[in-house]
Amino acid sequence: MTFDFKDKNVLITGGSKGIGNVTAKLFAASGANVIITYKSDQAAAQQTLADLEPGNHSCYQLDLTDPAAIQNFFDLFSKRYEKLDVLVNNAAVHLDHKLLETSYENWQQSWDQTLKANLMGPANMCYFASKLMMKRKSGKIINISSRGAFRGEPTNPAYGASKAGLNAMSQSLALVLAPHNISIHIIAPGFVETEMSAEKLSGPAGELIKKQSPFERVAKPEEVARLVAIYASEGLEFTTAGIIDINGASYLRS
Repeated sequence: MTFDFKDKNVLITGGSKGIGNVTAKLFAASGANVIITYKSDQAAAQQTLADLEPGNHSCYQLDLTDPAAIQNFFDLFSKRYEKLDVLVNNAAVHLDHKLLETSYENWQQSWDQTLKANLMGPANMCYFASKLMMKRKSGKIINISSRGAFRGEPTNPAYGASKAGLNAMSQSLALVLAPHNISIHIIAPGFVETEMSAEKLSGPAGELIKKQSPFERVAKPEEVARLVAIYASEGLEFTTAGIIDINGASYLRS
C-alpha cells in the first residue's frame, strides 16, 4: 500500500510514541512534511524526528490541557508553515480511577485531567487547525477515538466518556466544516501494541485481551497508521463524520 503526500503538511499530536510515532514515519515516507507534538519526553520526540525521511519536519513541546499553550503553538506553526493539510489528534491519557476503590480526590483529578487532555485539547486543536484550513478551503482532520467509547471503560470511565465526547464533537464540527471542503474522520481502535498498553498486554490479563478478537491478537500501530493515511488521502471526503472501528471484531456494533 503506497501513499503520496508530497508537499503536504501533516500535524500529529502525541507523535513521539506509539501510534503517533508510526503514523509520523508513514507520512514522512510518503513525502509529507511532518510536525509532531509531545508533552514531556523530548528525547523520544527528537529520536522520532531523526528517524523520519528527509523533509521540512519539526517537533514542539505542547501540553494539550493548556488552552493558551495551544494558541501559542499555532502562532509558532504559522511562522514556519504556510498551510496545514492534515491534523491527526492522536495524543491521549488513560488514567485508572476505579469507582469502588479510588478516593474522591483522585476521582476528581482523573476526570479533570482526562477530559482536558482527551476532549478539550483536541477541540482546541480543531479550532485553530480549521481556521488555517478554511483559508485554503481544504483540509482533513482525523481524530483517534477508542472502542471504549462504545464498549465502556469500567476502570477508566473518564476515558470512555472523553472518547464518546470526541466522537460527538467530531460529528458536530463535520457539519460546520463540510461547506469549507474540510472533512473530519474518526478512527476507533481497540487495544494496540504501544508503550501505553505494553504493561497490561504482557501481564496476567494479556492473553484474555488478545482472545477478545478472533484473530487472537491486538492491533499493530502500523494498521492504525495506514487507516489514518487512507482517510488523509484525497477522494474520501464524503466519509466525513463517519466512525470506523479497528478492533479485530473484539467489539461489534451496528
